[in-house]
Amino acid sequence: MKKVLVGMSGGIDSSVSAYLLKEQGYEVEGITMLIWRKDSPYPAPVSPNSCYNPDKSGDLEKIDSVCKKIGIKHRIVDCSSLYETNVLDNFKSEYMNGRTPNPCIWCNAIIKFGAMVDEARKAVDFDYFATGHYARVEKMGNRYALLRAKDLKKDQSYFLSRLSQKQLSFTLFPLGGLLKSEVRMIDEQMGFHEPGQRESQDFYGGSYSDLLQVEPKRGDIVFKDGTKLGEHDGFWNYTIGQRKGLKIAYSEPLYVIALEPEKNRVVVGLKEDTISGSVFCSNVNYVSFLDFTEPIYSVKIRSASPGLEASVKKLDEGFVADFTHGAGALTPGQSAVVYSGDAVVASAIMEKVGSWS
Repeated sequence: MKKVLVGMSGGIDSSVSAYLLKEQGYEVEGITMLIWRKDSPYPAPVSPNSCYNPDKSGDLEKIDSVCKKIGIKHRIVDCSSLYETNVLDNFKSEYMNGRTPNPCIWCNAIIKFGAMVDEARKAVDFDYFATGHYARVEKMGNRYALLRAKDLKKDQSYFLSRLSQKQLSFTLFPLGGLLKSEVRMIDEQMGFHEPGQRESQDFYGGSYSDLLQVEPKRGDIVFKDGTKLGEHDGFWNYTIGQRKGLKIAYSEPLYVIALEPEKNRVVVGLKEDTISGSVFCSNVNYVSFLDFTEPIYSVKIRSASPGLEASVKKLDEGFVADFTHGAGALTPGQSAVVYSGDAVVASAIMEKVGSWS
C-alpha cells in the first residue's frame, strides 16, 4: 500500500484531500508546518486569519479532530527558521528595493513542498505528498506537467508554478478534478466543518508595511516628467499600478508607474503610461516544457488576472514576453506564468518592462 503525507491546515480543502486519499486506498498521514518563531523580529499580524500567525491552537485542534474522524495519524514540523529566511527576509528585501514579491509562490516551492517534505522524510517513509491545492499533475512525455484545475475559479497553478520536476513527481492534488462546490458537499457530509464555513487565509493579516519595520521617510511624488506633485511617507507603501491613496489633485486620474528606492521617489503617470508592450523575465522555472515553440501563449502577470495573449522568446538568461495588446501594471518582482492551454510552460520573475506604443 502506497503512503501519502498530506499537508493539513485545518481548512476544508486539506481535510477533504486527506479523506479522499484514504478512500482511494492509500495509507494516509497528515502533516502541518509551523512557521512562527517565538523570538522572531517580525510582528504578529493584526488579524488571526493569516498563514503567518503565532497562535495556531485553533487550527491544530481542528486538524486533530478531522484526523480522528478519518482515522489517520498527524505530525507537526517546525519550519519557522527557514520560513523567516526564505520568505519573510526575501519579502522585506524585495519591497525595500522597489519590487513586489510573491511570498506564497516561494513558500510553496521552498518551504511547503521543500523543507517540510525533507524534514518529514527524516522521520517517516512515504511515497507521495499531497495538498488541498486546486491543480493537476500529469506525465507528458518525459516530464511532469502542472495543469490548471477543473474549477478555474479556484485554480492555484499560478502559485505552484515554481515546483520542480522532482517535486511534481511525488505530488498529488486530489481536488484538481473537482469543483469547490463538490468539495464543500463532501466536507459537510463528513462533518469536518460547519455548513457555510468561510475560508480565506492571507499571507499576512495586516498591513504589509508592518513586516518591513522601517520608520516613515518623507519623499516626493513626481509626474513622469519629473514635476513634483506631492509627498509621501515611504516609497515602500506604493505598488505599480496603484491609483487610490495618492492624495493628489490632478486633471486626470494618476497611477503609480515606477518606484525609485535610491531617491525615495514615487513616479506617477496617466492610465496609458501603465500599459507596456513587453517584459523581460529572469530566474525561469521550466515546468511542462523546456522551450517556447508555439506562436502565441497565455501569460498571467498576477494570480487573479486572466492570461494575456503574448509571444514568448527564450533567452540564455530568461525570456521575453511580447504582449499582443499590451499589459497593464507590469510589476518587477512579481511572477509571470506562461500557459499553453491548461499546462504551465514556465514561471519567472518580471525584471525589466518595455514600452507600448
